[in-house]
Amino acid sequence: MKLFILFFFWCFGFFFLWKIPLPGRGKPLNGSSLKLSIIIPARNEEKTLDRLLSSIERQTLKPHEVIVIDDQSQDATAEIAKAAGCIVIPSADLPEGWTGKPWACWQGAQKATGDLLLFLDADTFLEKEGLASIGSTYLEKRGLLSVQPYHQMEKKYEHLSALFNIITMAGMNAFTPLGGRLKPMGAFGPCMICSKEDYFMIGGHEKARGEVLESLVLGREFIKAKKGVHCFGGKGTISFRMYPEGLKSLIEGFSKGFGTGAKAMSLGTLFMVVGWIFGGVGVTRELMQSALLIDPDRFLRWFVLYVFYIFQIHWMLSRIGNFGFMTALLFPIPLLFFVMVFFTSLMRIFLIGKVHWKGREVRTDKRETSSA
Repeated sequence: MKLFILFFFWCFGFFFLWKIPLPGRGKPLNGSSLKLSIIIPARNEEKTLDRLLSSIERQTLKPHEVIVIDDQSQDATAEIAKAAGCIVIPSADLPEGWTGKPWACWQGAQKATGDLLLFLDADTFLEKEGLASIGSTYLEKRGLLSVQPYHQMEKKYEHLSALFNIITMAGMNAFTPLGGRLKPMGAFGPCMICSKEDYFMIGGHEKARGEVLESLVLGREFIKAKKGVHCFGGKGTISFRMYPEGLKSLIEGFSKGFGTGAKAMSLGTLFMVVGWIFGGVGVTRELMQSALLIDPDRFLRWFVLYVFYIFQIHWMLSRIGNFGFMTALLFPIPLLFFVMVFFTSLMRIFLIGKVHWKGREVRTDKRETSSA
């Protein structure tokens, strides 16, 4: 009976990540009269910003302007942006009730003179013709188009993020067999494009001024305004390397908002995600227990389901990052890491009421946000 239940939970994985569409090449944006403004909020991003700006420079589709909001950086972020020919806006002091990224994006949007606004995180970078793909897909879909970048990793510890990548995609409710019949939970924050008119019509980042995960609120506002939200995977279009500073930054980055994201999930999606994770933990426990008890028949039954999880996770990860088969083979390690960091996130967000990110204390109980 237990084996059947955990097999049932394993099947959930095919539902919430059934198909991940990628931006295509339709009507070219450079054939229209629309001007594209790229807005990049940046705080202490000297190690990542140059890669993004260089990738923008290599695109055949040239933006109308690139605006970098220097969010009180203490490194060479502003100098790198100026050297690349960007418009650099020194961020004003953080107002009461705002978190850093929404405030930076809001200032950038107000200064932008283009018809379309493309918000990019500083740790992203565009692949060849990526900007053209994003632009042409937006012309086809309109509303708010968001792309979750393909995760490019270089060090072994970064593979611990595997389950976070899967759950981020799964929790958006956008990649099920039901397709567009289910509304997305929101939008992906690293890459979002919309018209300037629609942005200010729905209230822009001011609507999400105190949020840790501002893109969820923006997505909901677009849906509420019946403008539509369209979510895509970024493989071959846009990538990022998350938290290259080390394991501490990876833990800090994911714990700052993952509990909030779980709270925002629909009950159906949350049930399936929790069931799938519980299934992975249960299979691992049963396999280890049967090995310790030297029970070959029982071990073989659970080993088969463990192999099912390996190949399913590899199928998932191959579409969202350069994880490789070994990460799937040893999936209990990133699974345990996910559970530990997730409960840390819940404690920081809902019990302590604050998280730390990039030298700032961010209140999650809607009280004043303070600057370090």
